[in-house]
Amino acid sequence: MIIHEMKLQPKHYNYIIKGTKRIEFRLNDDKRKLIKIGDFIKFNKEPDLKDSFKVKVIDLLHYNSFDDLFKDFDIPILADKSITKENLIHDLEKFYTKDKQ
Repeated sequence: MIIHEMKLQPKHYNYIIKGTKRIEFRLNDDKRKLIKIGDFIKFNKEPDLKDSFKVKVIDLLHYNSFDDLFKDFDIPILADKSITKENLIHDLEKFYTKDKQ
């Protein structure tokens, strides 16, 4: 059993805990390319990384851009109904520049 570790900002950590965010999305960088269906991901809540939870990878979806992903899924599945698509994009761009996307 392989366990990958990732950090999550508190807001997005809480969305997953509440059950509103059901898809975690990241750039498909070298670290993410190692993830396989059946692996586990341990999400650590920033900034202190003391709180965590573990999930099993049940599927992997690949998109050319976050915009393409947003066309297939509504915001309440990707975050929470309290956040707009524009706010979610703004949050993403703090970590993933347009060039990286």
